[in-house]
Amino acid sequence: MADINLTQAEADALMAMEKHRASEEHADFPMGGQSVVLPLQSADRREQFLLDLSRGRIDLIKVKMQNRGRQVFVLVRLDLGGAPHRNPDGEEIPVPHLHVYREGYGDKWAMPVPANRFHSLTDVWTTLDDFMRFCNITLPPHIERGLFT
Repeated sequence: MADINLTQAEADALMAMEKHRASEEHADFPMGGQSVVLPLQSADRREQFLLDLSRGRIDLIKVKMQNRGRQVFVLVRLDLGGAPHRNPDGEEIPVPHLHVYREGYGDKWAMPVPANRFHSLTDVWTTLDDFMRFCNITLPPHIERGLFT
């Protein structure tokens, strides 16, 4: 049976890997209730990644930015708005919060967003830029800024 988890070393290597857009297509930043999945690839094109962006239907402040490796493994997820998160140890982490892959737990652990890496969490467009930098997306996909971005 195939191993369905990444080791921490594999996840760390995927997170650190430089990521480039895999397409020249343009996508709109999601509006209320919408989501978009944008393909990424490593610089050598051997690894495939996805950048997921979604926005709440009613609460436009609720935004999820997520970077996945190997199609299914959530490497990093940023949650803006919405409910607080309860970690496996019972600690409650308020929003906004950041999930980073942890071996044996996947994306089940959250932490406060590091202020030194995310400069303006109230500005979704700036936050997207900070998120892509955090995920080492050095040649980002073409994303069109919307009215509420």
